[in-house]
Amino acid sequence: VQLQASGGGLVQAGGSLRLSCAASRRTANHYSTGWFRQAPGKERGLIAAISWGGGSTYYTDSVKGRFAVSRDDALNTVYLQMNNLKPEDTAVYSCAVSSGPYSWQRGYKNWGQGTLVTVSS
Repeated sequence: VQLQASGGGLVQAGGSLRLSCAASRRTANHYSTGWFRQAPGKERGLIAAISWGGGSTYYTDSVKGRFAVSRDDALNTVYLQMNNLKPEDTAVYSCAVSSGPYSWQRGYKNWGQGTLVTVSS
């Protein structure tokens, strides 16, 4: 399955963006989907995830209460709503799928091209 992240851009601190992760096939609906980000000079890390079916979610501490992940299986798309953005959220955001535990970073694969989010102060 191929994934494509979109929706990034330049936003002021305190603003919002909604990212989309579109899958090429419906089979992606049977996998957990995770959102990752990689800031300049840092490693890529899992920041949010949603289980297949959407019943469970995971957030890393730095985004809890500000980001929300959801999925629309009819559209083969997973979303990341980002509110109250901070300059430290600046990074390339990408998505991937996993057949393992949704909060287990190492289980993810099939990263697509990411989308850049820049938050100005």
